[in-house]
Amino acid sequence: MGNKLLTFTEQQLENYQDCTFFTRKEILREIRPDLVPKRMRQNEQVTIRVPLEDVVEKLPELRENPFKQRICEVFSRDGKGNLSFEDILDLLSVFSEQAPRDIKVYYAFKIYDFDNDRHIGTEDLDSALVLLMRQELSPEDRQQIIEKVIEEADVDGDGKLSFMEFEHVITRAPDFLSTFHIRI
Repeated sequence: MGNKLLTFTEQQLENYQDCTFFTRKEILREIRPDLVPKRMRQNEQVTIRVPLEDVVEKLPELRENPFKQRICEVFSRDGKGNLSFEDILDLLSVFSEQAPRDIKVYYAFKIYDFDNDRHIGTEDLDSALVLLMRQELSPEDRQQIIEKVIEEADVDGDGKLSFMEFEHVITRAPDFLSTFHIRI
């Protein structure tokens, strides 16, 4: 992605390798150096924020993704989608092809849980459908789809999907791993 080297301490590089699915080379050369300062000073990797619009602009895979704002909100420490270097590293790590399925499922659940109540309810599903269908479905059509999803996936009958119910459904989706990634 670029030849501009970022300056990290050896300890920072080791820590980033330990907590991501990236190699040292990927961290130094390919983690979108245009999104972060050339030289990292103490704690800048956490305190410098890249605005949501800049992140989306620099990552083409996000630019076209209907969930782009929600994805950035989930990974940002401020909850508004403004990402620090470490937030960007986390996002790219989870969306890398090397990330295990269980981590991808966990973050997919968080992305769909719009109200952050640790369940995917009818309002969450409606929000997802609005983003996915770009307002092409009537409220009645959306409601019908939501009811069908709940009917199929809600094992305990409480009208919403727990993480375990979501995981049960999503792990059986054959294209989940191939679509839940961003190439760096």
